Amino acid sequence: MKNTMKLFLACVAFAGLFATAHAEDKPTIEMMSSWTSGGEAAALNVIKTEFEKRGGVWKDSSIAGFGAADAAFQNRLVAGDPPGAKQGVIGLAAADFVSQGLFNPIDDVATAGKWADALPKSIHDLISYDGKVYLAPTGAHGESWAFYSKEAFAKAGISQEPKTWDEFFADLDKLKAAGLVPIAWGGQPWQQTKVFNMILLSQVGIDGFLKIYVDKDKSEASVEGVKKTLAILGKLRSYVDAGAAGRNWNDATAMVITGKAGVQFMGDWAKGEFTVAGKEAGKDYGCMIVPESKGMVYIADALWFPKTNNAGTDKAQKLLAEVVMDPAIQVEFALKKGSIPMRTDVDKSKLDVCAQKGVELMSAGAIVPEQAIVLTPQQVGSLDDFVDEYWSGSNDAAAAAGKFFAIFD
Repeated sequence: MKNTMKLFLACVAFAGLFATAHAEDKPTIEMMSSWTSGGEAAALNVIKTEFEKRGGVWKDSSIAGFGAADAAFQNRLVAGDPPGAKQGVIGLAAADFVSQGLFNPIDDVATAGKWADALPKSIHDLISYDGKVYLAPTGAHGESWAFYSKEAFAKAGISQEPKTWDEFFADLDKLKAAGLVPIAWGGQPWQQTKVFNMILLSQVGIDGFLKIYVDKDKSEASVEGVKKTLAILGKLRSYVDAGAAGRNWNDATAMVITGKAGVQFMGDWAKGEFTVAGKEAGKDYGCMIVPESKGMVYIADALWFPKTNNAGTDKAQKLLAEVVMDPAIQVEFALKKGSIPMRTDVDKSKLDVCAQKGVELMSAGAIVPEQAIVLTPQQVGSLDDFVDEYWSGSNDAAAAAGKFFAIFD
């Protein structure tokens, strides 16, 4: 009996050791992101679920707020304890980390998956450094959108989307007269900068926008374009409610979803909140590119893969990169997040009417990169400060325009 019991206990112990070893063999990833709102979390869960289906172990490190997540990530890097993956944007910030040798390349995964054939060249170029691929793109977002409540528009007697800024302001007056909040405003610097950019594109066009942000052009035409932009931005102040200061973007979206407000200026990730609330694009809410704009400001999200000196994590990073670029996952992620798939070879039939508009603009090349892609993190911060300072007080668009160009000095 004793020998039998010893044999039984030995088998149990062995089984436990085997199970532990087997679990440790599974590719494990700690994912750090700022995707915490309803739509964002649902989109991230698409990746998580597929990663786990393929044998991976997922450890979540979500931190609300893009700035807070970035700060936490940099602290982890400095401490020598980076997460296995980080959600971030494509642009100069990622390039800086790559140049310091802090990221792992995933070139073998990209080559095997023929990413160069599946991605727009401009995007493939932005995820590649010195001939190697380092980032796994998740989706692109348009940032020139005005989302509006069909219910609020009907209540205010607005029957069609405004084509000019004059028509737009006339509609805002109708919303105000109907007892509604005309604009659901997210009173945080980064949100205000996005509104500045979408107005700027409507005033200077695609070539003018690129001249300002890429070439740092200070010609009379560029200065005049910034003046007009600031004048329109300043005029929006009288259509914002008293509770706007510091408001999160998803809380502003909720105001449109519930019909309390008419319009929100935001990137198309706001659609994820409408989806979670059971609202349908084209039926319950509308989406339009801001008046007079011939194109769309865009930003692209990707996963970054820091060096961790852990072979198991390296394996997990490659598995995660494969999952993110799976054509079916790209579509399902986009549906939850409100984004546009980065791959050009996916089935676009499932995309809503807003995404279809975005795809058309992307395909036509009627797009410009937002500031986080083409400016340094320091310049991005200065731009946020500039727009916030102007929004908070100054009415002198001409004087403020001069301060804008000082950002690039």
